[in-house]
Amino acid sequence: MTDTPIRTARRGAVLEVTLDRPKANAIDAATSRIMGEVFTEFRDDPDLRVAILTGAGEKFFCPGWDLKAAAAGEAPDTDYGVGGFGGLQELRGLNKPVIAAVNGICCGGGLEIALCADMILAADHATFALPEIRSGTVADAASLKLPKRIPYHIAMELLFTGRWFDAAEAAHWGLVNRVMPAGELMDAARAMADDLAAGPPLVFAAIKEIVREAEAMRFHDALNRITRSQFETVERLYRSEDQKEGARAFAEKRDPVWKGK
Repeated sequence: MTDTPIRTARRGAVLEVTLDRPKANAIDAATSRIMGEVFTEFRDDPDLRVAILTGAGEKFFCPGWDLKAAAAGEAPDTDYGVGGFGGLQELRGLNKPVIAAVNGICCGGGLEIALCADMILAADHATFALPEIRSGTVADAASLKLPKRIPYHIAMELLFTGRWFDAAEAAHWGLVNRVMPAGELMDAARAMADDLAAGPPLVFAAIKEIVREAEAMRFHDALNRITRSQFETVERLYRSEDQKEGARAFAEKRDPVWKGK
């Protein structure tokens, strides 16, 4: 195991986060707490606009919970730190785009972490599964998220059987945005991140808050909250310099310069 299970690299407004715990990039409680700190810093840093999460090596993205740690006595309800397991599942106010670049095996809690991202890109050799059923436990976060992302009957099959499926099937059901050769994965993730980083951060924040908060609301109730400026990010957007800049740029037939304020 490396001394630094999480590697980070800043590239302009993009933060690259690499899970690096040989041999399989499994996550124990200590690693999860580090991930929570990393993504909290990303959330709170105004100079960072997009994050990419990937795994080290070519075989594993992440298999989820470190079963060796579990065998050594680490309980499933242990303290995983701010953001919950993997630092993303329960992190409040993360209103910036996150891209998962799935570079290999992505199963169990690893798939649940990928589901926390806003976009998922996958190498063509990547494989996926929710095998918790086979060990007599429940994929709790996936049980909440997966039936809302792909057709219900397919989601239930995957949850009930724990079967493996490849990147092509993941793309077929809309679970991933794109599939590409492994050697092109990070280039594609970086190109997507750069495109997003050049976009309007206050609009992205408003989109994420609306989507997140409206999930359990009726359409008209959510729409009323938007029109009445009851979403903090929407209120900030409508009072921002960026809002005026967007209108000016459109009128002047030029590209806008977004400042995030």
